[in-house]
Amino acid sequence: MKSNHDGGEKPAFSYPVKVGNISANAVMVKLEADARELEALAKVWRVDVVKSLKAELQMARWKKDGVRLKGDVKAEIVQSCVVTLEPVASTIKEHFEQIFVPEGSKLARIVTNEVSEMVLDPDGPDLPEAFSGDTIDAGEVVAEFAALAIDPYPRKPGIEFKDHIEGDPNEKGGRPNPFAALKDWKKD
Repeated sequence: MKSNHDGGEKPAFSYPVKVGNISANAVMVKLEADARELEALAKVWRVDVVKSLKAELQMARWKKDGVRLKGDVKAEIVQSCVVTLEPVASTIKEHFEQIFVPEGSKLARIVTNEVSEMVLDPDGPDLPEAFSGDTIDAGEVVAEFAALAIDPYPRKPGIEFKDHIEGDPNEKGGRPNPFAALKDWKKD
C-alpha cells in the first residue's frame, strides 16, 4: 500500500495523519465517507453502490518510530448477483490492525533463517507497512480492509447455480455432440 501520494492519484477515501502528531497514548478517531467519497469507492471497488463507510480506530505510536492503527470498519454496499444480476445488499464488518514503520527501518525487515529462506507465520501478525515522508493515510487503510472483505461472488439468498449437464447424444431430444461428425473420419 502506498502511504505517500506525491503527485499521484488521490485515493477514493483519504484521511492523512502526520506521524509526528501521534502520541504514545492511543487516540480514538471516527471516520465517515461523504457522498463524493462513497461514489468514488463504488468505482474503485467495482460495486453498484456504496451506501456507507464508517470506521472507528485507535492511533498510537508503536516502538520508537512506528505507528499502530487498529479498529473496526463497517460498510453497506450493493452488488449485482452473479446468477440473476439483481441487486444484493450486504454489510461489511471487519476488525483490522496495521503497523507502519519508516522506510528503511530494521523493524520492516523480513526474518530469514540461516539459509536465507523467508519465515512467515500464516497465523501470525502481518508484516509492518513501510511509509515514506511524515504522513500515513488512515482513510486508505480503512478502505483497503473494507475492500478485502467484499464478497467477490455475491448471490441473492436461496439462489444457486444449477448444474450444467450436456445432453446425452444417445437421447433423441438431447443436444447433439459437436464431434459426432468426426467419429467416422479416418486419417489415410
